[in-house]
Amino acid sequence: MIFLGFQFFPPQASTSAHLVDDIYKFLLVVAAFFTILIAGLIIYFAVRYHRRFAKEKPTPIEGNHVLEALWVAIPLVILMVAFFWGAIVYYHLYRPPKTAIEMYAVGKQWMWKLQHPNGNREINELHVPVGQPVKLTITSEDVIHSFYVPAFRVKMDAIPGRYTTLWFEATKAGKYHLFCAEYCGTSHSLMNGSVIAMEPQDYERWLAGEEGGLVTMAERGAKLFREFRCNSCHTEESTILGPSLAGVFGSTVDLTTGQQVRADEAYIRESILIPSKRLVKGYQPVMPTFKDQLSEEQLLQIITYIKSLSEHDES
Repeated sequence: MIFLGFQFFPPQASTSAHLVDDIYKFLLVVAAFFTILIAGLIIYFAVRYHRRFAKEKPTPIEGNHVLEALWVAIPLVILMVAFFWGAIVYYHLYRPPKTAIEMYAVGKQWMWKLQHPNGNREINELHVPVGQPVKLTITSEDVIHSFYVPAFRVKMDAIPGRYTTLWFEATKAGKYHLFCAEYCGTSHSLMNGSVIAMEPQDYERWLAGEEGGLVTMAERGAKLFREFRCNSCHTEESTILGPSLAGVFGSTVDLTTGQQVRADEAYIRESILIPSKRLVKGYQPVMPTFKDQLSEEQLLQIITYIKSLSEHDES
């Protein structure tokens, strides 16, 4: 928003930007109205009812039930409007469309490492198409970072040992600032980059130019899967020591404790690093840990490969 030549807000460059701005402006207007109202009443009462001489005694004032009810009801209504409005925006921001392109971000002191499904990797830059939702799965290799694109009005923490997600859909082609919004060390201020939104045809040309000779993330994951001998236990032919992973992603897994868990990214990551923590029913704790043997990027590649097994199974 530009007023009197000053840029008060970053440009709105995503489908979510106006939703966030609208509720923010509503809260600003409400806060400004009540600040002016209360300050004005304080000044008015101070002038109107100030003591005129030393021995003056003020006239007792009886309570007004209607007034008391109003100053409870009006703020309650305003707060409920803000609450439900905020809940709607939150619901929108945290539920990516099923058609979203899945990309991956790993924060590291002091850079962003980004991966495309086709295998292309970028540092501190992320190319995305305009008009196409993008779901970003985020984690960190060291400390807490925060992926923040002001023009898209999206921000999400990158937390070591956890996967978080955000999504956005760019509406304008351009180059937009990417920041780390969490103090992460001495060079925190240098941890920035760009999200480059491109028209779909330009993005396809860029992607075609970048992907020559590249191996997709799923293919990289399949290679790691073989290198670490995971296929000796986790195949359809060999299920004595470990379950088959075909179709496991997104399914419900029965545990030895009698509980059930959904096989999402976090569960698969945990099963690779701490395999005995939530053991699948019917199997013994014989799988070794791969902690400190795989980087976060490699873990994401293996998870992408396991997800692809479910996609093939569905097709």
